[in-house]
Parts: sequence; structure tokens; C-alpha cells
Amino acid sequence: MAEAAAVTQTKAHGFVRGLGLLDSTMIVAGSMIGSGIFIVSGGISKQVGSPGWLLVVWIVTGLLTVVGALSYGELAAMMPKAGGQYVYLREAFSPMWGFLYGWTLFLVIQTGTIAAVSVGFARYLGVLVPRISESRYIIEPKHVFGSYAVSLSYAQLIGILLIALLTFMNTRGLKLGKLVQNTFTTAKLAALFGLILLGVLIGSRSGALSANFSNLWHVRGSLDDFGGGLTAATAFGLFVGICVAQTGSLFSADAWNNITFTAGEVKEPKRNIPLSLAFGTLIVIALYLLANVAYLATLPFEKIQGADRVATDTMNAVFPGKGPIVMAVAIMISTFGCNNGLILAGARAYYAMARDGLFFKRSGELNHRHVPGWGLVIQGIWAALLVLPRTVKYDAAGTITGYGSLYGNLLDYVISAALIFYILTIAGIFRLRQTRPDAERPYKAFGYPVIPGLYIIGAAVILIVLFIYQTATTWPGLIIVLTGIPAYFIWKKIGTAMGDEGSISEAAAKAEGEY
Repeated sequence: MAEAAAVTQTKAHGFVRGLGLLDSTMIVAGSMIGSGIFIVSGGISKQVGSPGWLLVVWIVTGLLTVVGALSYGELAAMMPKAGGQYVYLREAFSPMWGFLYGWTLFLVIQTGTIAAVSVGFARYLGVLVPRISESRYIIEPKHVFGSYAVSLSYAQLIGILLIALLTFMNTRGLKLGKLVQNTFTTAKLAALFGLILLGVLIGSRSGALSANFSNLWHVRGSLDDFGGGLTAATAFGLFVGICVAQTGSLFSADAWNNITFTAGEVKEPKRNIPLSLAFGTLIVIALYLLANVAYLATLPFEKIQGADRVATDTMNAVFPGKGPIVMAVAIMISTFGCNNGLILAGARAYYAMARDGLFFKRSGELNHRHVPGWGLVIQGIWAALLVLPRTVKYDAAGTITGYGSLYGNLLDYVISAALIFYILTIAGIFRLRQTRPDAERPYKAFGYPVIPGLYIIGAAVILIVLFIYQTATTWPGLIIVLTGIPAYFIWKKIGTAMGDEGSISEAAAKAEGEY
């Protein structure tokens, strides 16, 4: 009788530990690769002005990303709990610091990225189905106040439907979510690898390879002005350009930390989370660097500068006239898999907050499939709402020239905020070494204290430059974070902590027929 009761108790509670090392690595890599790597190098090239410095920007991003991931491994092995980075900040500093991260994650970082990636999927679907466009409306833009409007275009509708589809699929359990993730991440890795091979082997016949690499460091072409005439043509301007360029490259390589949110569902988390962080980031960063080599092998640098779709231009050089279609399919695969990983992982962070009484209570409950169903739904609703607002663009005469997307502005604002939380989290390693010296650490941060310390210094330098030279996008991001302070005290007053539910084995879940 007691045994039957125990089975009933187990059946009702807990995440399913169903993510192996391969699954976890696929979440890391799949969440990182969206559409950014196919686009942002055009803008970066205008900021730094030469092929060599373009590669340096990606090398800096790679070093920051891999070092960050290797450092997070210590925290992940030490505290293998659902919520990941939220838990690390809570334990290293205070519940408020954890909440500020989770609040920003929900408000903009995770949901804004989901919105952006979903509309990115729709834009490239529009290459195949021209009717799907951001300028073809079901509901014309309605101006609500100032420079803001609300609309529903066919592209926005597809984006919202994609969010709804992936949210629903992930409410059906971890097994389906990881199947989608593994399938689409494998496909996108193959597509990115194919782009690299074609660019290097076929695209290099264009003569761009010799022109770009024989003049690797010469700054030329159209350059961005960072204010007061400062450009990459001067040594200091080049330094500023490398730092500012991290906004695009770091965003393209972000979300590797999402695997930490799912720690309650990883098998042998003390081993597999650190390993998946290392393997996933190393694979993606290597492919990102090689992708930029492929761009430089195929296109003259002046054509890369300012290109909106540099990967499409590369494929068009390889397959004249067919490049847009080939890349549209590749990017649709990439964005679909990326959004699945973001949606799957994000809800686990809100789950941990709710269990602490610091978020909507229903977000802290698991459904009969052992996933935070309501957390997924709440995340999906907010992400879908972020798809709707538009920013209004005017010319000098006050005439409307077009519409942007609010989530695009919000994501620009929080890049610096996300960097602050990365710095704080790695600083948490140093703090926990002091406050909990005897805690079990199955894995220790690579090169501690030197390598994590260098990460903090390097990221802080980039952050300072962004706050000085990108004021329009950095200070609003800090304000978004600070709105979490009153929200924290409100939730602390009205919320009720529920404690940790723990996890059950994959075998137990299969035996119940609920996996």
C-alpha cells in the first residue's frame, strides 16, 4: 500500500531526466544558431573596415562565449537545478539579483528573441511565398502613441502561428521537444557546413579570396561613424568599432546558457551540462569563424560591407539566381530549430522563479507531461504580443517612410544588460568560492582564477565602450532591468514559495505512459 502511494506521489511531481549529452549539446548549439550569422557580418564590416578585423571581431566573440561557457560549467555542476543562471545569481548574491535576471529574461531577452526569430522565419518564408510580407497587412498599422503603431501583417501572423505551434508541441512533453530540437539542429549544422564548403571550394573562384586575404588589415570602404567623426580609420576608432561590433556578433552567439535552465531534465547533470556547454559552443564558434571565411572567399569586401543578407549574397555567387531560395530554406530550418530551443528552455527559468514565489504561480506547476505547461503558455502569449507593436519611421519632412519592429529596439537595448548578467554570473564563481569553499564542485572553471577574471575584464571593457558610444541603446536597457526592482518587492509580498519538486527518471516516466 505504501509502495503504491509512493508511485502515485512520484507520478504527480518532478521533471523527467530525459536529456542525454547529445540532446543537451543540441540545445546549446541549436539555441545559438538562428539567423544572425547569416546577416550581421555586413554591418560588422562597416564598423571595423577590413577582412582581418572582421575575423578578429568573431574571434573575440568566440573567446568570450567559450570562456563564459567553460566558467558556467562550475556553477552548472555545483547547482544542477531547473532555472540555471537565475539560480546561480540567487545563490551567489541574493534573490533580488536572480529575479532581475529572470525578469529581464521574460520581459525582453527570451521573449523578444523568440518574437524576432519567429518573424525572421516568416520573412524568409516570404522568399518562397511572396504574399507573406511585413508590408502586406491583414490589419493596417494603427498609430497608438508617438512613434509607435500596432499592425498584423502576413509575416507577423506567420510569426505568431510559429510561436503557438512550438509552444503547443513543447507542452506535450520533453520527448517531442527534444526530437524537434535534435532534428532541426542537425539539419541547420549541415546547412551551415554546406555554406562553408560551397563558399570556400566554389565561391573562391571569384577572385575575392586573393583580394581580401592579400590585403587583410587595410581599412577601407564605407565606415560607420561612432560620433564626432570617429571611425575605424583611426586606431582608437578601430578599438571602439571592435567593441561596438560585439553587439551583433555576441547576439548571434547568444543563448548558449539556455541548457542551464533545463538542468532538472538532464541525465547526469553534473557531468553532461559542463560538457554540453563546452562541445556546443566550440562547434558553433568554429562554424561561425569558417562561415566568415567563406564570405570573404566569395565576395569582395566592399560588397560585404553593409550587406543585409551576406549569406544569401554568398550563395547567389555560387548558384546565380538560386541563392535567395537556397538560403531561405536554410534559414527557415535554422530559425525553426532555434525558436524551439528558446521556447523549451525559457519556461524552465520562469518555473524556478515561480517556485520561489517570484512569478506567476501557475508557471511553477508541471502538467501531466512533466513540463511547465502554463509557463510555456505565458511565455508564448507575451512573445506573440511583442510581435505586434511597430516603430514608425519618418523622414525629415515628417512623412512616414516605413515601419520597424518594437522587439528589434528592445533587443538592441538589452544586449548590454545581458552582458551585465554574464559578468555578474561569472563573478559569482569567485564569490561562491569564498562563501561556500567546501561545496561539492564536480567540475571547476577552466583556468580559474585567471581565465574567468580575464572574461570579466574583457566583457567590462566592451560594456563601458557600449555605454559611452551606444548610449541610445544601452541606457534604456539598464532602465528595463531596473523596472524589476519594484516588481521584485511586489512579488516578494504577494508570492508564495512552493519548494523544489525534484526530478524522476526517464524510465519511470515511460512506465507511467506520460513521456
